[in-house]
Amino acid sequence: MTQSKTMVITGGALRIGKALVLAFHEHGFTICFQYRHSEKEAHDLCELLNSKRNNSAFAFQCHLDQQDSLNQFIQSIHKQCNSIDLLINNASDFYPTPINTANEKDWYALMDSNLKAPFFLAQAFAEKLKAQKGNIINLVDIYGEKPLQQHSIYSASKAGLIMLTKSLALELAPEIRVNGIAPGAILWPEKGQENQKEIIEKVALQRQGNEKDIVDAALYLHSADYVTGQIIQVDGGRSLNM
Repeated sequence: MTQSKTMVITGGALRIGKALVLAFHEHGFTICFQYRHSEKEAHDLCELLNSKRNNSAFAFQCHLDQQDSLNQFIQSIHKQCNSIDLLINNASDFYPTPINTANEKDWYALMDSNLKAPFFLAQAFAEKLKAQKGNIINLVDIYGEKPLQQHSIYSASKAGLIMLTKSLALELAPEIRVNGIAPGAILWPEKGQENQKEIIEKVALQRQGNEKDIVDAALYLHSADYVTGQIIQVDGGRSLNM
């Protein structure tokens, strides 16, 4: 029997991350995913996937913005996974940081989760990815290129992740491909989005996307053997009218 491929993904218990976990599991991957607070959802997802294929899904609690927790997650993955074919840096913190109220805690919370963790996960798993000629997919943001009002730290963290994606694509070639996906109006933030109507009016396709749009892009990037260092904007044309 051919050994299944292995995917490591952050933020896999909910929303876009869960959709990616379900899709790649359906394509035969063994899944190792990180979650922060969503213990029940992570347990339920593992139970569902393992009922379909035994020992095919494993969940790990980790605070990506805490170095000790990140190091423990890395060690757990190395212990669990003999090989890694795909790393998806999906987890992200998002909240406003107006210049008159933002503080150092906000800076580190957003930068550590959104930029620092993806770098050190790529570093930690590079050798295993190289052995499999694997690839890395980073979930960036259209606001990493054109900033969102009162979200300067978040926008800067995603701009950094875009550059990190391109830099790692150059540094890790030719064995590892590194690409990014920049979602637009796919899912509204869990705390709500007051200007939803205004945002949709600026989307060229005049509608909200969904998780499948991101899944399709990720499946394409995983199989696109001659694509690296690219950012695919999955935003319905929103970035044309920002």
